[in-house]
Amino acid sequence: MLPTGLKDNQPRESNSQKVHPQPMEDSANQNPEALESLISKIFTNISSLKSAYIQLQSAHTPYDPDKIQAADKVVISELKNLSELKHFYRENNPKPICVSPQDSRLAAEIQEQQSLLKTYEVMVKKFQSEIQNKDSEILQMQQMIEEANQKRAKLEKNLKLRGLSTKESEASGDESGFYSVDLTPELFISAVETAFKAIHDFSKPLINMMKAAGWDLDAAANSIEPNVVYAKRAHKKYAFESHICQRMFSGFQHENFSVKVDSGEVSKETFFHQFLSMREMDPLDMLGQNPDSAFGKFCTSKYLVVVHPKMEASFFGNLDQRSYINGGGHPRTPFYQVFLKLAKSIWLLHRLAYSFDPNVKVFQVKRGNEFSEVYMESVVKNLILDENDPKPRVGLMVMPGFWIGGSVIQSRVYLSGVKVAE
Repeated sequence: MLPTGLKDNQPRESNSQKVHPQPMEDSANQNPEALESLISKIFTNISSLKSAYIQLQSAHTPYDPDKIQAADKVVISELKNLSELKHFYRENNPKPICVSPQDSRLAAEIQEQQSLLKTYEVMVKKFQSEIQNKDSEILQMQQMIEEANQKRAKLEKNLKLRGLSTKESEASGDESGFYSVDLTPELFISAVETAFKAIHDFSKPLINMMKAAGWDLDAAANSIEPNVVYAKRAHKKYAFESHICQRMFSGFQHENFSVKVDSGEVSKETFFHQFLSMREMDPLDMLGQNPDSAFGKFCTSKYLVVVHPKMEASFFGNLDQRSYINGGGHPRTPFYQVFLKLAKSIWLLHRLAYSFDPNVKVFQVKRGNEFSEVYMESVVKNLILDENDPKPRVGLMVMPGFWIGGSVIQSRVYLSGVKVAE
């Protein structure tokens, strides 16, 4: 019979033995060769990813959209392969309860590759964003090219209107400034302003010469348009401007401007061609080349009606210049040269008016007409108008008005009997 103590110790020793649960099934299923093959695939995939990344970088300098797109597809493909390898490993190799040092190294390496993978994903997103920006720039450049082509087509149309070829325009277009000219209402408005200024510029030497010749300017102004009530004595200059305007625009509504010419019907393209070819030329040079042209005849006829014989005799002491002009000549005197600038501006305005389809229409307002802000503009700006007073009326028309398309270019008038602010 054994002692009681011995009987108690045996089971205690047996109970004190430590049992370590082992993943027997997983360990048995692990295949070292398969694991090595997986790791080899991972490294191969990483190498391919690096190569694709380098290709993606090189495709940006110089920028090549096709190469960038191809390299981007390769990078994405390699990233997908890595993701598939990761899922394959996790499905076939569940986490062991006890991890060996060798497994720890493998896990750390996988973690490193996953971090690298995230870096590549960030870079890929960055490059995709750059690609989108480049695509946007390309689209903008295409739009600019399209706009440039439209502008080129418009310029070619203008060249055809002038009857010039593209080769001829390359030699002279930049110097003449034709390239930037389009037939627009704004161009006509600019020509109206030029004509209005030319009337004012010619009236100055005319008034000064009348003063020097001893003319009574008050009486002369009253003879042009009697009984006009002027707010200031200096405003009587508008009577002379009105006199010049009335005679220079007489016949404007006719296609030939009341000038007898042998040629038949003139096309709108020809009118615009004449405007473009004349606008930069000196009028005296044009008349020197062709004194009997339509413009030459226009200058002769208008000078004879604008400058009265008595007026001219008082200026120069004789009518020699008038006789020379009446015979078809164009003297180089300062007074006549100022007149030619006026004549050129009115002639060009007429050429331009008949370049439009439909033609620009001219309209005049008569003395006594009630002032209309729609159709008229006062040449004096600081008017004092009282609502209780009757509506002001026209005393003088200084510049006619025009209808262009559906728009109105106001006539310029001097209002009689209206007070002005000091």
